This record gives sequence, C-alpha cells and structure tokens, in this order.
Amino acid sequence: MDALAGLLEGPRARGAFMIRACFDPPWSVRVEDRAPLSVMVVVSGEMWVVPDAGERRLLRAGDLAIARGPDPYTCADDPATAPQAVILPGGACSYPDGRPLNGSMDLGVRTWGDGPDGATTLLIGTYLWPGEVGRRLLDALPPLLTLPADGWNCPLSPLLADEVTRDEPGQEVVLDRLLDLLVIAALRAWFARPDAHPPAWYRALSDPVVGPVLRLLQDDPAHPWTVAALAAQAGVSRAALARRFHDLVGEPPMTYLTHWRLARAADLLRDTDATLEAIARQVGYGSAFALSGAFKRVYGVSPQEHRARAAA
Repeated sequence: MDALAGLLEGPRARGAFMIRACFDPPWSVRVEDRAPLSVMVVVSGEMWVVPDAGERRLLRAGDLAIARGPDPYTCADDPATAPQAVILPGGACSYPDGRPLNGSMDLGVRTWGDGPDGATTLLIGTYLWPGEVGRRLLDALPPLLTLPADGWNCPLSPLLADEVTRDEPGQEVVLDRLLDLLVIAALRAWFARPDAHPPAWYRALSDPVVGPVLRLLQDDPAHPWTVAALAAQAGVSRAALARRFHDLVGEPPMTYLTHWRLARAADLLRDTDATLEAIARQVGYGSAFALSGAFKRVYGVSPQEHRARAAA
C-alpha cells in the first residue's frame, strides 16, 4: 500500500455524494457540510471558490479543486454574490435563512441547480469519511488546492460527467470508483508540481533506502519488525537506517510503524465486525489489551468507543 493508495484504501468512497450542478449567474452556494474531502470539476463556464479563511480561487472549464474539510467555503459566479443555498452535512440543502429547499432545485438524476443548460456546469463528489489510514495525507493538504486544465491531463473528468446522470444498476459503485481514481490522479499531479510541498514520508518513498522500508512497513504491519531487520532488508547498517529514516520521514521507524498500525486498526474497527483480538493480530499487537492501551494513548478514546462513534 503506497502513500496515495492509503488515502482511499479500506473504506474508499461508499455511496459518495455525487451531483452535476448547473447554474446561471448570479449564483452562490454556501458549503457547510463538514465533509473531509470534496472534489469539484468545472465542466463549462467558471466559478469562484471562496474559503472563509485563505485565498479565493477562480476556476474555469477543465479546472479542478479539492477542498479539505471541515472548514466551510462558498462557490459562486462572483465573490460578491450573496449565497442562495446552503449545503449541510449529509447532502441536505436549505435556504440561507434555514428553510429547507425541499427539492426545489432538483433537475433529475444527480442533477441540481437553476436549469439543466446553465452557463456553469460542475461535477461535485464528496467523501463522507476517507478513513484514518489517509489522515497523514489529508493533514498534508491545504484547505483548498486547485489544478488548472493546462496543468494536468486526465481523461476521467469526461467519463465521470457521462456517468453521473445515469440511473442503472450498480451506478453508485461505478461513480465511487471513478471518484477514487479522479482524486488519486489529481493528487499525483499536484504533488508532482515543481513547487509542491508533499509530506516528508511521501518524498521519502522515492529514496532508495527508506522507500523500500516504508513499503515493507505499510504492506505488512503485523510482522514483528525491528530496526535491525529492516536495515538488513535495506542492505545498510542499523544506525545508518535509523539516521536516514529520521532525517527523511521526521520520526524513527518504530514510531512510524506504531502510527501506521493504529491507523489500520481504526479502519478495521469502523469497517468490519472483527473482534478486537483479531484486529490486534492483523496489525501487529500481541493482544487486545496491548492494542487498546496504545490506541487510547494516541486517539484519546478506547477502540470500543471509536467503533461506537463510527456506528453512530
């Protein structure tokens, strides 16, 4: 499991909130859904994305934006246009005064807005909970990142535009997988920019010594790894690996492994019915008691509390 796959591995998109939005100016939509990750692609026309804090961005046809929650933001034809609708958690919609829209802007299958032939057309995909495995990657992203159409070449946007309004068996699964691929392609392009600032562990994956060690830890967290064993796999001394790993990743190998194991455990607790004992074995802990103690130290809640909150 590499760094980008870790973002969507495990839970991945499941019934993601997907719509085709069509607007004629003046238009403005306030987004307060607290979603961890939302993707917006401009199919035609243009729009401004205005975060409550940070730089506003103008997007034109072919441009893509990724908003990292939970901070709210506004999408509009002009930053000065007052919001006409508010998007709330779970995809609920209301007028700015709190009255429900009650479907007044529904235009058909996964289509919403002023009219089906609006001057601006957007594709919007929202993840409800990407999962703790991708938390490091999410933390490395700015609240709003944008990719201009001339800065990346991705054939997935037209395919998603074609699929989003279909109403066929299994269509949600098709859209979920397309959204996953679109996000991965966008993040790869964004991290590949000359002025990009990816997280340290992401850059370290390209290192000839630390990269293979990171993949060993990510692919098999249940193995009883030691620094000596990892150094032997990398063909360097224990001291050399420890020093190089810390310099590139920013923490010792065993600390990284602990955080990775607990992130995997958090996903398994949320997405499976496996017992705590079984999860402990899967992620490299000798007992449920050992996993529970480590989990609470890092997350501040017990594994049982984490599972209960996710279920709620």
